Parts: sequence; structure tokens; C-alpha cells
Amino acid sequence: MRTAGRTGAVVAVAGALALVPITAPTAQAADTGITVSRIVVNGGRPVVVGTHDVQEPPVTFRITLPSGYSTAHSSGYTAEPFLYHDTTPKAGADAGGLHMGIYTCYETSSRIADCEGTLRIDPYYRVDSNNDATTWKVAVVARLWKTSGGLKAEEFTATSGRVQIKRWARATVNASPEPVTRGKTLTVTGGLARADWVKHKYTGVAAGLARLQFCKKGSSVYTTVKSVRSSSTGALRTTVKASADGYWRWSFGGWDTTGGATSTADYVDVR
Repeated sequence: MRTAGRTGAVVAVAGALALVPITAPTAQAADTGITVSRIVVNGGRPVVVGTHDVQEPPVTFRITLPSGYSTAHSSGYTAEPFLYHDTTPKAGADAGGLHMGIYTCYETSSRIADCEGTLRIDPYYRVDSNNDATTWKVAVVARLWKTSGGLKAEEFTATSGRVQIKRWARATVNASPEPVTRGKTLTVTGGLARADWVKHKYTGVAAGLARLQFCKKGSSVYTTVKSVRSSSTGALRTTVKASADGYWRWSFGGWDTTGGATSTADYVDVR
């Protein structure tokens, strides 16, 4: 990708916070003649956000400049992907859009540069409503600048790219009694919770389908014993017959708005 030197300067978008995983098609900025293509964020995977930690997935993309502009003079243009939802690209960029932070571009020819950097998702800023756990659209903003420093042309262009931003989920487990007599009833409890971006804490997941899984001592393979729906508060509870020493856990597959979760395992000695 880096067949030539780095272009002019590192680009930083003031106050930019952003984003998430996607692979988006090429976007043509008609008013500027700039093309942004090969957009890949976080390897194309969805982004899952908790209550406190900032997520900074990597992003790469290619910029192709119109005739008369050179990648050796990066002060003459800017171009980058961003995310928005429930509005148009221009309105989305201004109100609630998720933008890149710092990125660096490397020349591959006089008018083509490959760029790499990071995006930023802060659960305290921009992603501040649980409704933000949804499908986000991918767009591109491109600008050309006059030699005097004024804006010459600007274009906000939508692409067909889409990406899910999800709420982080957690699962817990407890199996009792410990130890247990072979053939007796073992009660397995636990809970499902997910990030609440308004309250900034984890709250119960109601009606989540969790699989109770067992791994026999000496093995590394978990098998699903039964599936249980969580209560209105996220609680999980079921009973099984104790037959062998091993590990019990709950596994939740997640939803479009919520990431999956698997609890740590609880070992039970069967006597």
C-alpha cells in the first residue's frame, strides 16, 4: 500500500468522535471530483460499545484526486468516511454523525493516496442514546481548498455501506450445590445484562434466549444442554441432573442491537 512517501501532513479532525466497522463501496464526491474507495473499518465487523470504554477501531481507505491536484500537497484537499443515521449525509454529519479522529495518508501515485487511522466511539458523547444501537449508514465528506485557504468545493456523498453499532452484553452463572451428589438436581442460575448508554451502567436483558452449556472435565468442548429465556430483570434459572464433573456456563447469541455474551464457567464436582 505504501509505494511512495507520506503525503504532506497527518490529518486531524477537530473534536471528531466516531464510528465502527464496515466495508463500504466507492463514493464519488461530484462537486469536488474526489473519489473515496476501499473503505474498511475494523475488518468489516460490527462495533460493540460498553458503558465507559472508548472504542477506537482501525480504518483504511483510498483517496483519488481530480486532475490538477496532487497527493504531495495535502493542504489542498480533505476527504474521509463517516457514519450517520435517520437523516441525510449533510445533516447527519452536522448533528450526531460519527467522524474519524487522526489519520495519515501515503502516496501511491501523484493523485492517489492510501489512508489509515482510527475512529472513536465514546459512550459519553454522540453515542448517548440506546436508540443509537442501530444500523448506521456510511457516507463520505470531501472538500477542496483554495490557495488562499478558503473553501472551494464541498460534497457529502452517501454510499450503500451499512454497519451495526451494538450494546455490549454480559452474562453470569452460578451452579449449586457444590459439590453435588450424582443423579441429584443441580440448579443453574445467572443473568444477562447489557450496556445502557443513558444510565452508563449495565441493566437486565429481558426475554434473551440463553443456552446452558456443559463441558465435561478433561474436555474442551461445550455442548448445549437446554435453552432458557431470561426474566423481565434478566435473571436466568433452570435445573439439570448432575451426572459428571465439569463446567457450566450460559451463552447468549445477541441481537441486531446487542452483542453476544458468554459467562465464565462454573466448575461443579459430582460425587
